[in-house]
Amino acid sequence: MGASNRSQPVALGVAGGTGSGKTTVAEAILDAVGRDRIASLAQDSYYRDVDWQSDEELLGHNFDHPQALDSELLVAHLRALKAGEAIDVPVYDFVAHRRKAETVRVEARPVILLEGILLFVEPPLRQLLDFKIFVDTDSDVRLIRRIHRDIQERGRTLEDVIRQYLETVRPMHLEFVEPSKRWADVIVPEGGENRVALGMVIARLEQLLGA
Repeated sequence: MGASNRSQPVALGVAGGTGSGKTTVAEAILDAVGRDRIASLAQDSYYRDVDWQSDEELLGHNFDHPQALDSELLVAHLRALKAGEAIDVPVYDFVAHRRKAETVRVEARPVILLEGILLFVEPPLRQLLDFKIFVDTDSDVRLIRRIHRDIQERGRTLEDVIRQYLETVRPMHLEFVEPSKRWADVIVPEGGENRVALGMVIARLEQLLGA
């Protein structure tokens, strides 16, 4: 009976603010369901490739607005995966703020796991998701995690991270990210630390798969 349920992949979206714990939730799902059954995508890979003309242009760019993301390509890729087709995912360099020349091949799997801040904002993208999770974490915790990540992994200074947070990250969170949780099927407080909620999410995903 389960085979008919798996005729088309199940698309799962994990959204939430910066530093909310989306990646931890996604990793827990990958481990529980099985990485061999999941095509995993990050919305961060789909930043538009901008030919920066100056440092001022780069500094003034709002990376936290939905228009900074190539949602058209992401929607096309999600549709292809749901149709059983492989895709070539862009690789974004967060230090140079450009796409790299290479891409990453992602094969179709029974589950498509998509993670990103603005997943539920764009209707064409939201409508392709069969199960939507919003990871809800206090703003002070999210800011601390953001500072740590951007300094350690992306070569940013503390001053630059705080500037961007105040100028675009926080305003865009309040305008777009926070209101988008109304579209979620499940809201997970405290992210990956919430083992009870994670257990419910994984059980629901297995049910959707007909396992």
